[in-house]
Amino acid sequence: MPETRLEIDNISVSYGANRILDGIDLRIAKGEFVALLGSSGCGKTTLLRTIAGFAQPDAGAIRVGSRDVTTLPPDKRGMALVFQSYALWPHMTVAQNIGYGLKLRRRSPADIARVVSEMERLLGLTGLSARKPAELSGGQRQRVALGRALAIDPEILLLDEPMSNLDARIRLQVRHEIRTLQQKLGITTVHVTHDREEAMVMADRIVILNGGRIAQAGRPEAVYNRPETAFVAAFMGAENQLILPGGTDGETIAIAAGASNAACSVPRDGRLLTSGHLEARFRPEAATLEARSPAGVRHGEGLVLAGDIVDVSYPGGLWRHTVRVGGAMIQVDAPHACAPGTAVYVTIAPDKLFLFAAPPGTLPAPLPHPAAAPNEARVLEASPH
Repeated sequence: MPETRLEIDNISVSYGANRILDGIDLRIAKGEFVALLGSSGCGKTTLLRTIAGFAQPDAGAIRVGSRDVTTLPPDKRGMALVFQSYALWPHMTVAQNIGYGLKLRRRSPADIARVVSEMERLLGLTGLSARKPAELSGGQRQRVALGRALAIDPEILLLDEPMSNLDARIRLQVRHEIRTLQQKLGITTVHVTHDREEAMVMADRIVILNGGRIAQAGRPEAVYNRPETAFVAAFMGAENQLILPGGTDGETIAIAAGASNAACSVPRDGRLLTSGHLEARFRPEAATLEARSPAGVRHGEGLVLAGDIVDVSYPGGLWRHTVRVGGAMIQVDAPHACAPGTAVYVTIAPDKLFLFAAPPGTLPAPLPHPAAAPNEARVLEASPH
């Protein structure tokens, strides 16, 4: 078992009557890079501030190794925090900013100069020692903030959305730099972000927060490919949502024919479902799209939907289609554009389809009346599964 470096034990935090964190349990191994991921207001920044000592919990404990640091001030926890704004001293040079924490610790001038020089070399800041923050690019300021944090040789590095102020091109470069540096130094790191891709490419493990609780934690590929809840599926990109009739049948999930879908069966694959209506989630790139001929019958494995193109755009790489399926609108990516008004089939393979128990009070659309949509109803009912 890997050595636990940071232990968060049943932490709860409230601001007045508002519960921000509710019973957070988390173990972070030595040298592990963990991303706290979630939307605004989910509690991720509060959790980071509580770990750092800038917020006090109502209940629970925080331990670094065998030390209980719950009530210790920030400077006694063996941690360093890189703020979203970088918080550099504008009147200090690069060298002075990097060495600031060492100066507070009363290290000798020679020792400070040695560490600062090493940080500048490590972070690609050599030759910039005498510059002030206003004379640096955003990426350079970010590196100075990181150097200041690393100069004190912390046991744990805390990152509070440190790339949110960088433009897209620089952000990609800095992601790689931080991850490479973290692996080289072997430093335990907790990184707060709202950017799903950033968490996926940087972290060993992702912790998704929702409403002050952990919604799911796991390796990036596990969270992405096997979301445990509809919320996690949506947050990880599966924003298309349909409510379908059906339920479990032994080791399969049977989806009944609906207003715009053919009946089909998919493997249960360990999903914890009971009989009842289903909430289906899938990503735009996970579906295939093809024109629907009036007399044709769609042959394919998985969930088959009949719909009509409403809009098409080109965000890059693939064409994105807005498709009306019954009363719902979904997004489907395809290598070629289909014109608005085109009748189409949308097919989602079983391994790309995330199924959950539908929320209480939600019902699938009713089957169309034969007189209202005879062709589509017959095509769907005739589709093989």
